[in-house]
Amino acid sequence: MAPSYKVTYFNITALGEPIRFLLSYGGIEFEDCRVEMEQWPQIKPNMPFGQLPILEHNGKKIPQSLAICRYLAKQVKLAGNDDWENLEIDSIVETINDLRQCIGKYHYESDEKVKERERAILFNEKMPFLLDRLENVAKDNNGHFALGRLTWADLYFVSLLEYINFMLKKDLIENRPNLIAVKNNVLNVPAIKEWIEKRPKTNM
Repeated sequence: MAPSYKVTYFNITALGEPIRFLLSYGGIEFEDCRVEMEQWPQIKPNMPFGQLPILEHNGKKIPQSLAICRYLAKQVKLAGNDDWENLEIDSIVETINDLRQCIGKYHYESDEKVKERERAILFNEKMPFLLDRLENVAKDNNGHFALGRLTWADLYFVSLLEYINFMLKKDLIENRPNLIAVKNNVLNVPAIKEWIEKRPKTNM
């Protein structure tokens, strides 16, 4: 019997990996469909909003990685127990996503003069500001980002780290013990370990 879920994304970690982490954590079998960059122009018109990742279930295709993650977090019991707890988790996830977007803007900038200017702002202002606060949140939550326990905010952050480090060409959480604790708490989950061991090897 074919898996009931299908994840379609490029053959990289990036925005597809939080979805893969969540499904793996929940022990939910899924089809891991990976699109090569040269295939994308032909596939793009068939996507709901011309973007990836896509989650397919019961014949429906759903875009938007954060929306998919919120849905899956509920399915695998990594969401909050009420609306306020979900707000606390979501606020951290959105902050992590802001950080990712800042780093992505810098990484993909093609004008070298602009990129150098962006680099100074990113490394001297934006990253220290956000990372200091995320470090404190992780400290207050005993190596987690919310509620003092494992939530999908932790999985979201750790699943993006490999791609973020690729873009930065450095370790984002170097010398930040509480963020390292978040990473270790996620990577020590047996189902996550198993996924990382069996997933396709990519350079980002």
